Amino acid sequence: MKQRLLVRLLEEKEMKLKGGLYHQTQIKLAYNSNRIEGSRLSEDQTRYIYETNTVNMEQDEAANVDDIIETVNHFSCFDYMLVHADEELTEEMIKEFHRLLKRNTSDERKEWFRVGDYKTKPNVVGDMKTTAPTKVISEIQKLLTDYHQKIDITIDNIVDFHYRFESIHPFQDGNGRVGRIIMFKECLKNDILPFIIDHTHKLFYYRGLKEYKTEKGYLMDTCLSAQDQYEAMVSYFFPNIEQSGPEMYQS
Repeated sequence: MKQRLLVRLLEEKEMKLKGGLYHQTQIKLAYNSNRIEGSRLSEDQTRYIYETNTVNMEQDEAANVDDIIETVNHFSCFDYMLVHADEELTEEMIKEFHRLLKRNTSDERKEWFRVGDYKTKPNVVGDMKTTAPTKVISEIQKLLTDYHQKIDITIDNIVDFHYRFESIHPFQDGNGRVGRIIMFKECLKNDILPFIIDHTHKLFYYRGLKEYKTEKGYLMDTCLSAQDQYEAMVSYFFPNIEQSGPEMYQS
C-alpha cells in the first residue's frame, strides 16, 4: 500500500504546485537543516530562492555564496530523496545525497575533499571523536546491515540509525544534512510521520546526540517534538486527519 503522504508530496512536486505541502516542506527543511550547520540565510531568503531563483538581500548585506549554493542543492537533494523514498537505503544512495548537497561548493575545489565519497581526514562532532577514515566503509556497511535486518522499522530504529550515522561521520562535511535527509526518507518509506528539526532546537539536538549512549530520551524527545510540529503542517493540508500513525498515510 502506498503512503498517502509520499504520494501527495510526489504529486505536488510533479505539478509544481505553489504553496502546498511539498512547497512548504522544501523551504522549511532546507532552511532549518542548513541553519543548524551554520548557514546565515533567513527563512524568508530561503523561500525567495526557492520561489524566484533569486537572492533577496538587504542594502549592505552580504551573503555567503556556499550558503546560497547549498540551499539550492538541498532542494535538489530533497527531490531525489522523494523519488527514491520507497527504495532500500544503500551506500550509493547515501553518497548521492552527499554529492547533491555539496556539488559546486567551495569544498568541491579542495583536492582532498571528496564530494559524494567518504572522508580522507579525521573529524569530530563537537568535542567527540568519530570513526577513522580507514574504517568508515566497514562501519557504514555494518550499520546498514544491522538496520536492514530489522523487520518492522520504528521511529526508535530511525533515530538510533541517525545517532550511529552521525557518530561515524562518514563525510568530511555535510553529515548532519545527509543524516536528516535519511531520517525523512526512512520515515516516508516506513509509514512514519517524518519531521523537520527546527534550528532553534539545535542545542537540544546536539545534546541528544552527545548523550545518546547514556540517555536516549533527549534525542528522541527532540525528534518527537519536531514530529508534532510537522504533523500540524500536514494536518493543515489534510484537514480530515485526526490521528497520527501508519494508517493516516495509507490508501
